[in-house]
Amino acid sequence: MAKQVHRPREDAEFDFILGMSKVPVLAYFTGTWPKAIEPCREMDLVVGDIADAYAGRLTAVRADITRCPSATRRYEVTGAPSCVLLKAGEAVAHATGPMTVAEVRSLLDGHL
Repeated sequence: MAKQVHRPREDAEFDFILGMSKVPVLAYFTGTWPKAIEPCREMDLVVGDIADAYAGRLTAVRADITRCPSATRRYEVTGAPSCVLLKAGEAVAHATGPMTVAEVRSLLDGHL
C-alpha cells in the first residue's frame, strides 16, 4: 500500500485538509534547519508506516514549520519533529522529538 501523507505547502492548505478530514488528524511538523533534518527524515518513515497502519482511521499531514507558521503557533509546536493528534481541530495529544512506530502508536491508541 502506498504511504498516504498529505504535504501542505502553506497554512491555508493545512487548514483545508484539517477541515475536510472526517477522522482524527496526525499533524507531523518538520523543520529544515541542520539539526532537524535527520530526525525529521527518520520520522517521515515512521509517519508513513503509521499512515498505512491506520488508513481509514487517521489522516496524516506533514507540515513544514516555515511553510505553516500559523498552524505551528496554534498547536504550540516548539521543535521538530513534533506530532500533534487533532480531533475536530483540537489538540488531544502532543509529542516532540524523534519517535518509533511503537511510541506513535502509543500516543494514538488512547484517542482513536
